[in-house]
Amino acid sequence: MLSILKNRDFARLFAAQVVALLGTGLLTVGLGLLAYDLAGAQAGLVLGIAFTVKMVAYVCLSPVAQALVQRSPRKAVLIGADLLRAGVALCLPFVTDLWQVYTLIFVLQAASATFTPAFQAVIPDILTDEGDYTRALSLSRLAYDLENLLSPALAGVLLLVLSYHWLFLGTVAGFLVSGWLVWRATVPPVAGGAARPFRERLTRGARIYLATPRLRGLLALNLAASSVGAFVLVNTVVLVRVDYGGGESALAVAMAAFGAGSMAAALMLPRALEWTGDRPVMLTGAGALVVLALGLGGALWAGRGPGWEAFLGLWALIGLGYAAILTPSGRLLRRSADAADRPALFAAQFALSHACWLVSYPMAGVAGRWLGMGPALMLAGLVAGLGLWGALRLWPGAGHLVPHGGQP
Repeated sequence: MLSILKNRDFARLFAAQVVALLGTGLLTVGLGLLAYDLAGAQAGLVLGIAFTVKMVAYVCLSPVAQALVQRSPRKAVLIGADLLRAGVALCLPFVTDLWQVYTLIFVLQAASATFTPAFQAVIPDILTDEGDYTRALSLSRLAYDLENLLSPALAGVLLLVLSYHWLFLGTVAGFLVSGWLVWRATVPPVAGGAARPFRERLTRGARIYLATPRLRGLLALNLAASSVGAFVLVNTVVLVRVDYGGGESALAVAMAAFGAGSMAAALMLPRALEWTGDRPVMLTGAGALVVLALGLGGALWAGRGPGWEAFLGLWALIGLGYAAILTPSGRLLRRSADAADRPALFAAQFALSHACWLVSYPMAGVAGRWLGMGPALMLAGLVAGLGLWGALRLWPGAGHLVPHGGQP
């Protein structure tokens, strides 16, 4: 897998992704402490609103941003987005009111909604071999999982000697280094294509997406992944602290188990995808999420939850199924459009997948609060089952590489 880092341009872009992720992780910890400073016991509500603002920015602004910058040099777009994110992070230590937090978070996530799809669309233009691109997707998944483990640890070390405001300067540094690494890389220009009016540029990605059977199936699978994934991210703390009586270290172990499952999937997927293809792997991952969520949810509801070690094993299996859905998605997008339309298609995936999270986050929180952990996890499993059923219907097994608009 690491052999693809011999490609210098990809290596620099991957390093840019890693340092930006570390900076974002520090931002998450710092934002939680800032929210507590400003709102005290209402910090959870503040963070909930901030994350909702983030999702709204992702869903609404990603296609707009892509349409606006479509003809701009991609390197300039990526560096400009990094500089904007660094500027916003630099302002956060000086805020004194909640509306300032929400405004800055919206601007920062608007920049991320510009950066991330554009960055994702660059990689298949650099790694044109499908095997190399698959390994890059797995490496990217590993980076996300390692960030979830390393950023809180790094933040904890820094907080031993510094106030939390310095974490935001770490975020600034991460985005600046990311921009510098992008500047050092050779970023291919967007492939030529017919000039289109803004309205067509705005909707083209979504129209291609929804006209392609495999991508309609991907959207249904995104719903499956987000429904169970949101439960894990929102309610693991309640399960660990209330149902298992664990402390903060136990919560870290539970999240590490979920991340370890996701990392294991990322390591296994390149070979599995070579053997079986995308559809069987992704449907198997979704099926595993359905079975695990319904089974564990039912056991918790009946008061027969598994022991701590078994719970960690199940959380790791959920992480594995979750990554089995998300990691190969770039392969489907790459295959579904030519180079000129790829940025629009990645922006559509970014917006539509986050729309699933926009539904799943509040569902997990409200169901966990009012129904209890067992019924809430079963509800997540039922929604995941709906997503799996939709994928089976929308993404035919035989001859599923259906042309759209002349593209294979």
